[in-house]
Amino acid sequence: MKNIEKEERYNRIGEDNVLITVFTPAYNRAYTLHLCYESMLRQTSKNFEWLIVDDGSSDNTRELVNEWMQKDNGFKIRYIYKENGGMHTAHNVAYENIYTELNMCIDSDDYLVDNAIERITEFWNENKDEKYGGIIALDIFQNGNNIGSLLPQQKSIAYNDFYEYGGRGDKKVIYRTDIITKYPPYPEYEGEKFVGLCYKYLLADQEYPLLILNEPICVVEYLEDGSTRNIFKQFKQNPRGYIFLRKERMKYCKTFKWKFKSCIHYVCESIDIRNIRFLSESPRKFMTMASIPFGILLYFYINYKTKDI
Repeated sequence: MKNIEKEERYNRIGEDNVLITVFTPAYNRAYTLHLCYESMLRQTSKNFEWLIVDDGSSDNTRELVNEWMQKDNGFKIRYIYKENGGMHTAHNVAYENIYTELNMCIDSDDYLVDNAIERITEFWNENKDEKYGGIIALDIFQNGNNIGSLLPQQKSIAYNDFYEYGGRGDKKVIYRTDIITKYPPYPEYEGEKFVGLCYKYLLADQEYPLLILNEPICVVEYLEDGSTRNIFKQFKQNPRGYIFLRKERMKYCKTFKWKFKSCIHYVCESIDIRNIRFLSESPRKFMTMASIPFGILLYFYINYKTKDI
């Protein structure tokens, strides 16, 4: 499927009166993707379309989605297959093929609360303004408990500011398509399959805060094969992707704690790939120099935690 050119995408925004694209990167998740699909069917508003980006699955994901596409669902389903490259590359493909005003990612092991689209639509129509990049809302566990802390009681916040100033837990972000697509795509590194999705959010933070919707939108489950449960393995397998993200955080994070933490990880991952130029390449050279002992300790700790992988 060809990518939608930017001019064509913007010409198509608003057609069919569809406000939002819900996109789902999927890799061998046919066994759980039905939960996401069933939540789409339960939506109290069908003012959305569902885009599945199949990241090279070898299971029956394609057949399952094709079966769903033949049904009268009340909403449009689109399916794109690509070679396996990792979650961030699936996001790149999704952003190239979205033409609705808003978009949000729902992972293949997660699903929407029943009134998610209706609530997003109402809230956005009541509060949208050119100065806002979109909405940040809550994720919840299957038992209904919030993941981490609530969002602050204010109008808006930058995505990364929430975490830098004490916020905890995954949150759902719903971005304006014209905003999130104006920043460079996630970089791709040969042999690696991970770049932190917060990279684009960091860039958007510099210009556009997110409206706060302190209500649940997505139900999240952390599966054993999910990225959250395999963080140390990810560090070892994707050092260049993490180095890229650490450098971006050094540039844009506001607090000393987050900048210094990024420097420590940067040193650790630079050691891992034997990059002797890491100091000259750092955006925060003096801070990076001070973090070297901690980065060495982290390097040995991660090697210990992954010795059996």
